[in-house]
Amino acid sequence: MKPIAIAGTGAVSPAGWGVPALMEMLDAGVRPPLSELSRERRDGPPVVTPVLRVPGAPSGLPRNPRLRRVSPISKFAAAAAIEALGPERIERIATGDFRLGVICSLMNGCVNYSNRFFGEVVSDPSVASPILFPETVFNAPSSHLSAMFASTAPNDTLLGDGAEVFTALELAAEWLQRGDCDGVLVVAPEEIDWLSAEALQLYSDHYVPSEGAGAIYLEPGAEGPLLLSVPDPVALVPGGDRAAALEELSAASGASDDGRTLLADSRTGVPRYDDPENRAFASWQGRRISVKKLLGESYGATSALQLVAAVALLGRKEADRALVTALGGNEQAAGCWIGQK
Repeated sequence: MKPIAIAGTGAVSPAGWGVPALMEMLDAGVRPPLSELSRERRDGPPVVTPVLRVPGAPSGLPRNPRLRRVSPISKFAAAAAIEALGPERIERIATGDFRLGVICSLMNGCVNYSNRFFGEVVSDPSVASPILFPETVFNAPSSHLSAMFASTAPNDTLLGDGAEVFTALELAAEWLQRGDCDGVLVVAPEEIDWLSAEALQLYSDHYVPSEGAGAIYLEPGAEGPLLLSVPDPVALVPGGDRAAALEELSAASGASDDGRTLLADSRTGVPRYDDPENRAFASWQGRRISVKKLLGESYGATSALQLVAAVALLGRKEADRALVTALGGNEQAAGCWIGQK
């Protein structure tokens, strides 16, 4: 089995559509402009939550019948996936000469159309649109991706906390090692809605809800950083030391802090919740980036964007290898180690 490489990445974020927009924002160190999410109430003024939204889709986004009536999450997933695969590989998949596996990892999922559909059901069941119903299920984004690329290889959706994308990478590696696919596309998309946005602020007023998608394309023997290890996640037990969980994960990854290893962590800028990561990596010697501090909390998508940013920095020779870690909300500390052997 040839080493598994990260042969392509894609991104949609509040910084814009595409990896270049993401990296331009990270290089500048400036958070995108905040907008407001308003929820009307029968009694009292609207509830307004500051959020970071993905800007309007560019005119050059490919048109596809599968995307005509989809929720924003599927559009984010499609754009990131198209960027990660590139036109030549997409053409090979469409001809049937290349078996593309698709995995989506989600935390919130298709919340906008779910709210709309079930709101219509409660208000007046006779007008609830059956066109919206398929977009209420968690598997909608991954289904759209396989259909868009005419892929008949394995397709799966994983649900978990904000660190679930690393389980998706582990599953992708298993598919490739078994020979189930020629390449696997891992996409972590999320869309913003009032319920999750308001719930997040119950933890801290300084949390900024966000949305977007990160895509990672894996292929054995391809050009790009190698997936050196994806250790089993470390379960977060009630009352347990989260810093210790991150230290255990880091040791299991095999990563070495030699001054040329990048650390892409999941710190948010909220001191209370960043404390475990600050303690776990207090003596880190290499460069360290914290994508969430600028992009906000986009649940399952942010960890994928951390990985996309790490790959871009390795491509620019700003580090030799990268340890990407995420402290999930309530399930796991997870991560991966990437770079050349």
